[in-house]
Order: sequence, then C-alpha cells, then structure tokens
Amino acid sequence: MIRTEHLFKSFDGRVVLNDISVEFDQGKTNLIIGQSGSGKTVLLKCLVGLHQIDSGSIYYDDTLFSALNFRELKQIRRDIGMIFQGGALLDSSTVEENVRLPLDLFTNQSAKEKRDRVDFCLDRVNLENANKLYPAELSGGMIKRVAIARAIVMNPKYLFCDEPNSGLDPMTSIVIDNLIKEITEEYSITTIINTHDMNSVLEIGEKIMYIHDGKKWWEGTKHDILHADNKELNEFVFASAMAKRAREVVDHGSARS
Repeated sequence: MIRTEHLFKSFDGRVVLNDISVEFDQGKTNLIIGQSGSGKTVLLKCLVGLHQIDSGSIYYDDTLFSALNFRELKQIRRDIGMIFQGGALLDSSTVEENVRLPLDLFTNQSAKEKRDRVDFCLDRVNLENANKLYPAELSGGMIKRVAIARAIVMNPKYLFCDEPNSGLDPMTSIVIDNLIKEITEEYSITTIINTHDMNSVLEIGEKIMYIHDGKKWWEGTKHDILHADNKELNEFVFASAMAKRAREVVDHGSARS
C-alpha cells in the first residue's frame, strides 16, 4: 500500500499538485488519469522520489518514504519496479542484459542465479526465446514486455507504470494491460499506472483517481466512472467513443433487468 497525505508540489511558484491525499491499494491496479498537464506525471515522479515534494507525506506501507535519507531511499528502491513510457531499454544490450541490469546493480547473485531469474521473468511475459535479441529487433509490444520483465526481476513490492500502452495498437494494449493486472494479483504488488487511455481504465481500472488542475477531483472504480456525477470527469471520460458505447451497454442491460 502507498498513500499520500496533503501533498503539495510547485515549480517556479506554480502549484502543480495541490493537497493530494490518496491511498493506492496492494494487489490492485491503481490508475491515475487526467488530461495532459493535469499533474499526473508529476505525482508519479513524486511517488518514486524523482521529485522532492514541497510539503505533505508519502507512505510506503508504514514507512514515511518522503522523510528517508539517501541510504534509506536506496534500500527501499530495491522494492520498486518501474515501467517507463518508451520502455527505456538499452539499445546496445540484449534482452537478457536489459532484464538482468537490476540484478547486476543491486544483488550479489551468481551468474547462474541471475540467468535463471531472467529466464523466469521472460517466460512470465511470454518471451522465453528472446534472450539474445536486441531492442531494434523487437516490436513495440515486445519492448513493453521486456520492460515488464525487467521491472519484476527484483520481485518488487511496488510497481509504477508510466503510460505503458503509449504507441501500441489496441489489441497489443489489451495484452499489456492484462499482463500487468495478472502480475499485480499474482504477486500482490501495489501497482500504480499513469494513463490517459480509456480502454485501460475500462479494462483494468480497479481503483481510479482522476486528477484535474493538480487536485484529486474524483475517485472510484471502472464501474463507477461511467455514471459519475462530475462535470470535468465526464468531459474527460466521454471524449472516448468507447466509453460512450460502454455506458450505453450498461444502461441497456440495467433497463432490461
């Protein structure tokens, strides 16, 4: 579980995060949604310690993460997995070397232990024969799956995903969404996903926070979001034709019953 209490963050006097208090549940896919410039990416970076907050608190379970010193932060970051928007693979390294990187940096495991762990993670994301390939030889979906394998190689307790479906076709996006959800449930990870993809929201949005002008504007589930009484949220959600159709289907089913 990760939670924030009265979190504020400004840049050059401009308030970007304004009194954010929210709890992200363990074992669930927690989504942060909002328009570009709403503050959701800044919030994600604050949560992982890439931005120092102005005031407020960030807790990882019972640990006050926002008050840790450099050495303590380094220790807890071993429990964090991160999936970056573009995958962030090293072009000159093979798939195996990319996935193994956190083990090289943070463990004293033997070469065999590392190889076994890498093989396990690649198998988990259905890339069991891709060890010796380079990023240039991979499709967009394969790059994201390698990024997921690297993110889970250290058995993280916390998983952060920054626009994991960016640049992917709808079918591949669903595969990535389902894979993240399966891994979250299988290993009881606290997973936080920053996205503007309404397909992801309606597929895997177990807990959703909508951020608007730097404030927590709405909170609920994928079932709540289609009938929320919130003007700004509705404008964001129903810009998607799929969301409109989903509400029509739900309404039609309710009327029939």
